Amino acid sequence: MTRKVSRRLAELQKKVEERPYEPMEALNLLKETATAKFPESAEAHMRLGIDPKYTDQQLRTTVSLPKGTGQTVRVAVIARGEKVNEATVAGADLAGSEELIEDIQKGMLDFDLLIATPDMMPQVAKLGRLLGPRGLMPSPKGGTVTFDLGSAIAEFKAGKLEFRADKTGIVHVLFGKAAFSTEDLLANLKALQETIDRNRPSGAKGRYWRSIYISSTMGPSIEVDINALRDLKMVDVA
Repeated sequence: MTRKVSRRLAELQKKVEERPYEPMEALNLLKETATAKFPESAEAHMRLGIDPKYTDQQLRTTVSLPKGTGQTVRVAVIARGEKVNEATVAGADLAGSEELIEDIQKGMLDFDLLIATPDMMPQVAKLGRLLGPRGLMPSPKGGTVTFDLGSAIAEFKAGKLEFRADKTGIVHVLFGKAAFSTEDLLANLKALQETIDRNRPSGAKGRYWRSIYISSTMGPSIEVDINALRDLKMVDVA
């Protein structure tokens, strides 16, 4: 069944040429084609030369977007004793121990990110089936299993994101709002590209970057020249 393209999107697609755009040109076009009646996000979709069914070709890490995400992140923390109070003081929207685990088991999912202290992970493990498919399961690689709750909460609220490659080797990440300036979007996109390069899986062979497309939430896909993005220095972006 073919997906019907709205008249609005069809008109916007005419503005996009089938070629890789220079990063700034692509981001300007993303902003121009963000015409929905709500504040759209900026999305990046990066196809990598990896096969995540092999453990040495998996990519799961975090990026700190220098210009933030433009979103309010609701953070929940599962901890014990004094650490629950520490989490609340540090700005957690929800914090608790066994009772919070029970609430989540009953279907309470009023949060965007879940952080747990290492000593609580054996009990948090029982939430795997519920949280795993939603990408909410805490993990040491993602920086969401830690005793340093203050730093973790502050970083994630300020623009730190966890992401992973899906089973086809594509990374999907929101890297800001379409209303951000082109310069701020570029700084975030550059940080994302550098993080993916820095965390190249040991088993990745051959050409690592296959393609990168960006779009606003309801806008058309725009191909970015990945070599031009990689050649940019952060000084040029700052």
